[in-house]
Amino acid sequence: MATRIYVMPISNAAAAGAAMVRHKRIPHRVVTFMPGFHPLLVRAAGFERHTVPALEVDGRKVQGSRQIARFLDQLAPDPPLFPRDPEERARVEDAERWGEQAFQPVPRRLFRYLMLTQSSARIWMGSEVMRLPGAAAIAPFFMPVIRRLATISHADDARVLADVERLPQLLDHVDGLIADGTIGGAEPNAADFQILASVRVLLEFEDLAGLLDGRPCAPAARRLYPDWAGPIPAGLPAARALAREGRESGVS
Repeated sequence: MATRIYVMPISNAAAAGAAMVRHKRIPHRVVTFMPGFHPLLVRAAGFERHTVPALEVDGRKVQGSRQIARFLDQLAPDPPLFPRDPEERARVEDAERWGEQAFQPVPRRLFRYLMLTQSSARIWMGSEVMRLPGAAAIAPFFMPVIRRLATISHADDARVLADVERLPQLLDHVDGLIADGTIGGAEPNAADFQILASVRVLLEFEDLAGLLDGRPCAPAARRLYPDWAGPIPAGLPAARALAREGRESGVS
């Protein structure tokens, strides 16, 4: 069975897709695309849409982390990504949907904002993640792509500030899903992979480290995703003050 999973660095959605393929113990090849140019490369690989993760199995093509989860459970039922009990499955699917629609866009938008506004983030991405020689010199040439991706994600000052301010609420919800057993169990499910990938990205933001201290979701994310590129340079509006408030209040 010829299997390829197409990803790009840093992407929480792509990380979730690749981790689910590994979890199924399916022999596969990981194809990593350069961020910013991935829309063209994914289409060139024969997929209908321009997004990652994108999975190809014996010529069959599936895109999107939620779609990949269901395809994998049909392809290789064990270990399952969804509970067999209908009520438990409904809880996992609700959490997975929230993870994709409400939570997943936040770290993506924060990262694209940093890429747009902070030269240190662009140089870090070029040198530490993409391993490009002379990253500082060539970073300006990537600005048209960076601006386009930031526009797609609505990564402007107002939206990013709102995201930072509501992060405690989002993380409370993740911790609540762990507390009620929806995610964080001995065997990860589709919602684990979906949600904890976003937590794992957030853990690498220098600005946000204190905001996640002591939260149950932090070790859960590190267990599922032990390796991640970081730390991501600082520059998010109001993030450090929010993290400091969390430490002082004992909430985080």
